[in-house]
Amino acid sequence: MTSTWKTPSGMSRRHFMNHLAGSTAAVSAAMTMGGAIQANAEEMRKNRKSAIMLWMGGGPPTVDMWDLKPGAPTGGPFRPISTSGNAQICEHLPMVAKQMHNLSVVRSMSTREADHNRGRYYMHTGFVPNPNIEHPSYGSVISHELIDQRPELEIPPFVTIGGASAGPGFLGMAWSPFAVTSSGRIRNLDMKLDDARLRQRMAALQEIESGFAARTKGLPAGEHGKVLKKTFDLMTSSQMEAFRVEKEDEKTKERYGTNGFGQGCLLARRLVEAGVPFVEVDLGGWDLHNNVHQTLSTTKLPQLDKAMSALVEDLEQRGLLQDTAIIWMGEFGRTPRINQNAGRDHWARSWSCVVGGAGIKGGLAVGETSSDGTAVESEPFSSEDLMATVCEGLGIGLDTIFMSKNRRPMKIANGGKVIRELVA
Repeated sequence: MTSTWKTPSGMSRRHFMNHLAGSTAAVSAAMTMGGAIQANAEEMRKNRKSAIMLWMGGGPPTVDMWDLKPGAPTGGPFRPISTSGNAQICEHLPMVAKQMHNLSVVRSMSTREADHNRGRYYMHTGFVPNPNIEHPSYGSVISHELIDQRPELEIPPFVTIGGASAGPGFLGMAWSPFAVTSSGRIRNLDMKLDDARLRQRMAALQEIESGFAARTKGLPAGEHGKVLKKTFDLMTSSQMEAFRVEKEDEKTKERYGTNGFGQGCLLARRLVEAGVPFVEVDLGGWDLHNNVHQTLSTTKLPQLDKAMSALVEDLEQRGLLQDTAIIWMGEFGRTPRINQNAGRDHWARSWSCVVGGAGIKGGLAVGETSSDGTAVESEPFSSEDLMATVCEGLGIGLDTIFMSKNRRPMKIANGGKVIRELVA
């Protein structure tokens, strides 16, 4: 049997569509469990740690958002405003400002990768790219470590909304990101099969897969089977209701914003409520080499402000924020210097990320950059440090060691240090 294996961004569409079936027994078992899962939904929401990453693909200009430099030649036209915490942020984020008691800005990020692909990999994994090994991403690591908290979960433990995420690396296909649109739909997938046809296809595929697994020993066959089982569960589980963001009332949809990112954040809240350990929501378009301030003020910041503030507010009001980490970041920041095209270029030397929720303190500005934003003037923090801090907040032991496929021990978060100001 030939198979199409996933790329680092997740399971391929062909792989998913070719294996969107399973055994009749698996279907029946999942259907039987549906009622019990529904009855235990409230219990699933209690004491379950989760994380939501808001990924700003392209490299956001954090000097215009979280660490403004008014009056400096590098400062730009925006002005800082006070917040519900101790940090000032951009005037174009007024609703997020009201939620800053729940969020903290790390202003002294200083990282090593200013290339989009390398920076994306590094910020998602805590490791620089290495041709000899593929490292697991935030979503794969966190869902792997937290899955034991939710034995009832049938839907994927790592969901990415609106764009592809980094992959599971040596943890294996079972921890791949499951990609959906902001409306909760699986891309290019038609699941409109009647019950009899579906069962026939499932039974036939199960027979083929059993033979494949018997003939093909080792990790690929085993991982293949795990993905298939999750697919079976996915197709029949009542927990799939969590993806139906259209069921939310119109007022709530409007409060998040009716654009893709807004509805993606609303979907993230629904998935966390359903017990999903890790959700990533993508808001791309931050590679602002031209007209940076016009783009920020007219489109990017209003979208971000509405969705991010609604998400944090809802999580807090529903009692979920204390167990849900929020991570806002891109692959790097952008230059303090404004270029000849009224834009900012790639910059990894001094920039900001935002975190909060779970065991992470809110209301703080940690670290400091120079008056023009060109250098870090306090303790610098790396991708590894940020990841270690999030893991600490989620109660994931930093002494955890993974074993790669070539039998090399790998420390969780690449041995990063916790940002102590942010955790108890």
